[in-house]
Amino acid sequence: MTALVADIGGTNTRLALADGPRVDADSVRKYSNADFDGLAAVLTRFLSEAGSPEIAGACAALAGPVRDGCGRLTNLDWTIDEDTIARVTGAGQVKLLNDLQAQGHALDHLASDALIPVLDGRRAPGGTRLVLGLGTGVNVTVVHRIASGTLVTANEAGHVSLPVASADDLSLARFAAGADGFAAVEDILAGRGIEALFAWETARAGRPRRLEGNAIIAAVDEDPAATETLRAYTRMLGRVAGDLALHHLPYGGIYLIGGVARAVTPHLARLGLADSFRSKGRFSGLMEDFAIATIADDFAALTGCAGYLAATA
Repeated sequence: MTALVADIGGTNTRLALADGPRVDADSVRKYSNADFDGLAAVLTRFLSEAGSPEIAGACAALAGPVRDGCGRLTNLDWTIDEDTIARVTGAGQVKLLNDLQAQGHALDHLASDALIPVLDGRRAPGGTRLVLGLGTGVNVTVVHRIASGTLVTANEAGHVSLPVASADDLSLARFAAGADGFAAVEDILAGRGIEALFAWETARAGRPRRLEGNAIIAAVDEDPAATETLRAYTRMLGRVAGDLALHHLPYGGIYLIGGVARAVTPHLARLGLADSFRSKGRFSGLMEDFAIATIADDFAALTGCAGYLAATA
């Protein structure tokens, strides 16, 4: 059957056609959400450009919480539901997933060269796996292999409290907090968080500056403030990922995914990720059992949607 798969982020929507668990790479299209008033318009454009194929099933990954077939993007004022997707596509089988759930369903379908090693550790076959998304937003999913298939949990873990373990952490949390006074993990580990970290680092050094996230990462080897920003980012990422590892014991591996994850990966090892991730007191030795890798495939969520449809058809 021909299926339609979608990855709906806060900035862009990616769409493609799929045959079983295989995404047709030539059909992949990316659309800027700012050019449309909602998902229905994006779907209509894609289907027209694809030659109006007959769609048997559709699965969409949404960057936001999903409940009872309906969800709302966390970082864009779009509400999306399965009924609308069915109406526009004509699909008889429709499923709306959280975007990190789709990433979890992709793990068993990724090409061998899609993983970039970050930290060594065991990756036990059949073990629990953890996916940490770092992009426009931040979220986490846990992947369990059970008798009936693969269970991928839905979470909104990017919005838990930012860890505070020192005076510097408290200063950062107060700097990053919004009008409500609450500093979340996403406020530092998402793309905008790198910009907030840079502003905080330069302000406390007495030379306040602001740069876009891409410029900060590009300047990491030339600008001391950019280097310290990425060092602080790495420290916080290690702490958050380490806490999550103790929550879920992901002996099957930890997987970083998203545009920010891919951008910072080349710098994580030398800026101290291992130390911050494994610094867990008497459980520090246990932390060496958990491998971390970055997923380099920008279309993994589409693969996860196709895999989900194929497994549940």
